[in-house]
Amino acid sequence: MENATKCIDVEKEKMISRKKRERKKNVVAYSFITPNFIGFAVFTLVPILFAFLLAFMEWDGSNQPTWAGTSNFQSVFSDSLFWKSIEHTIIYCIGTVPITMLLSLLLAIVLNQKVKGRAFFRTISFFPYVGSLVAITAVWTMIFNPTKGPVNAILYYVFHVANDNLPNWFAGKLVMVSYIMFSVWKYMGYYMVIYLAGLQNVNTELYEAASLDGANIFQKFRYVTLPQLRPTTFFVVVMLTINCFKIYDIAIMLAGGGDNKLGSSATVLVYYIYQNAFQFWKLGKSSAAALALFALVLIVTMIQFKGEERFAND
Repeated sequence: MENATKCIDVEKEKMISRKKRERKKNVVAYSFITPNFIGFAVFTLVPILFAFLLAFMEWDGSNQPTWAGTSNFQSVFSDSLFWKSIEHTIIYCIGTVPITMLLSLLLAIVLNQKVKGRAFFRTISFFPYVGSLVAITAVWTMIFNPTKGPVNAILYYVFHVANDNLPNWFAGKLVMVSYIMFSVWKYMGYYMVIYLAGLQNVNTELYEAASLDGANIFQKFRYVTLPQLRPTTFFVVVMLTINCFKIYDIAIMLAGGGDNKLGSSATVLVYYIYQNAFQFWKLGKSSAAALALFALVLIVTMIQFKGEERFAND
């Protein structure tokens, strides 16, 4: 009986000691998490929750906010510029995502081969992504300057395009083309690196088996490389889509001019949100537009996840 009691006491002491160790580990873990969580809560979580609340209020940033119900959403959805900005953003996404993904993949495949200067070309391809946005947009605007840029000079002197017919790359219908070209050039190096990482995980034995079966280079790419890169491609598509919906700085730097104001043909959704918030001081309407952007991105992302899940099951 005494031995049984001693055994029970020993087990209790072990359990208490184990709980103390777990509690100590939890304290240490939370001590590392807490500073980051405080920063996240103050600068991200609270503003997001406030934006949700502000979407149903009328506030100009100085006077007392008042409850507005759904009037902000009615104002946003009845604004033609809002729908125009969504149209431009979607056009930009449709143009940027597939081109960037395709060029990044092709570039990764080429630079994954054993060629001379591979490290140099990888660095050069990645440089636009790490370069200063202000600097590279300044260069880009000089290259495509309507009156002094070398692109229009080539069109004028080589292809004999009339001076009145030379394109203005940062206004009218061509502004979306400029957004897409610049974004593809800037970001394809980053996604090339992601594809390079994915190519490192492709099983080389599958290529050997395909060679034994008489597969050519295109068949290897279609039946070996692409299926192995499906998770990487899905990640690239989701990240590219989300980033495209957030376009703002590129639009301002390319088409903003000296006053950083976009015309109706160059307006994108995030600029529309900024304009209502910090130019018109309609913070409630701006928050309602931000919620519309959130819903749009959420729907598109869910569709992508559902599509990937269905494709994986097939």
